Amino acid sequence: MALNKDEVLEILNKKKIKYELVEHRAVYTIDDMLECGLPHQEQIAKNLFVRDDKKQKYYLITCLEDKKINLKEFRNANNTRPLSFASETDLADKLGLYPGAVTPLGILNNDNKDVIVYMDKDFENKLMGVHPCDNTATVFMSCRDVSKLIKDHGNELHFVKL
Repeated sequence: MALNKDEVLEILNKKKIKYELVEHRAVYTIDDMLECGLPHQEQIAKNLFVRDDKKQKYYLITCLEDKKINLKEFRNANNTRPLSFASETDLADKLGLYPGAVTPLGILNNDNKDVIVYMDKDFENKLMGVHPCDNTATVFMSCRDVSKLIKDHGNELHFVKL
């Protein structure tokens, strides 16, 4: 069963991870988030959940909100098969999430540890704003803590220039 917002916050608290929680209306796009007037807007994460053309490998790509990701360029730079956006069903099955709530914290729901995470090097050692598996809140926390959660969970993580 997928983690909800309270369970994610409980994990952060148990691990003594510092974060700032901002609750807001449900948001489904980066534009929706920017309209909420959140603090640290320049550190909001955009997340793309994609799969290869054989539906064998799934990837979560996390970058700064203002970046455009060209999947063909990403594929060439990271030596993957052709990529396309994963379906809502795949999103629910792999990360326990729904459209609009995609977050690197969703990796905590990936029991098979088969989703590979690619994170923008521009986040490294900085603050990042991500959903706590719920699109009615954003947590701002250090990228270092997010990456430690992902690695401790057992998923593959790469920092790349996006």
